[in-house]
Amino acid sequence: MKIYKNLEDFSPLNNAVVTIGTFDGVHVGHQKILSTLKECAKENGGETVLLTFFPHPRLILHPEDDSLRLISDIEEKVQLLAEAGIDHLIITPFTRDFSNQSPEEYIREVLVDRIGTKKIVIGYDHHFGKDRSGSLNDLLDHAEIYGYTVEEIPEQDINDVAVSSTKIREALIKGDIDAANRYLGYPFQLTGQVIRGNQLGRNIGYPTANLQVHENHKLIPAYGIYAVEAAIIEPIAIKTGPYVPTVPERVLKGMGYIGTRPAIDGVSRSIEIHLFDFKEDIYGKTLRVKFLHFVRHDQWFETMQELIDQMAVDEKKARKLLKMEE
Repeated sequence: MKIYKNLEDFSPLNNAVVTIGTFDGVHVGHQKILSTLKECAKENGGETVLLTFFPHPRLILHPEDDSLRLISDIEEKVQLLAEAGIDHLIITPFTRDFSNQSPEEYIREVLVDRIGTKKIVIGYDHHFGKDRSGSLNDLLDHAEIYGYTVEEIPEQDINDVAVSSTKIREALIKGDIDAANRYLGYPFQLTGQVIRGNQLGRNIGYPTANLQVHENHKLIPAYGIYAVEAAIIEPIAIKTGPYVPTVPERVLKGMGYIGTRPAIDGVSRSIEIHLFDFKEDIYGKTLRVKFLHFVRHDQWFETMQELIDQMAVDEKKARKLLKMEE
């Protein structure tokens, strides 16, 4: 897959088969659309192009609304789209100027002149241009004028995207990681830098890597303990050119904690990862943490010893869930 950080970096193709969207999470609903895109490209001897946006359009069009929570950050999305087999990924900086194009300007200048679209694969509810006034009908009306065809994604497939996204978010908020992962088609993940905490975990026999998540608008699962896998990776430098996937230095198993540590201070949220059988210094490293199983919800303990005793129980359960012991 080749990445382009803006439209200006992209040279028009002779036979571009294009779809457009945020594709947050690149979940099972999205994967059906991507399969259709690839099938169309194969049938027409074309190359697949996915046009997406960064930052998310809602952050630009509705900056007063802080409710947006993303299933995947931009680095995770790039990796997932590469794994899905897309040929070209254009990450367009989303601005108000970009959103203020008329529908015909968008079709002519972006889709036709800049990308070289010969076929567009799009849903019935897709809107674009100023005030989102452009629609599937505009694409169909201009198809003969500009020499492209339109493949409409079935309404059921579009509904599957919406249903999957909603169910993933609902499941994560409840801590139902099994359901979330089922709708994603892969384990939910958080990516961030290991920062220094107060080192309390080290003092009680459970040293943790405190994770500072890269994306401020990332959806964080329910407070509690999870069985996880964590990969130490090099941060992805998203730049124009061939995508080079991150190869983990190593993959470790452990348990992750999300919560306010009610038995300690109960003030600010922390994300802490205890890696089993691991004692190396990884401050400043980037971790990609996959959430595989839910262990228990966050809870209050009367004494520190109660907390320590419970963590021993949690570790045993997490190791069993991760098939590290019978």
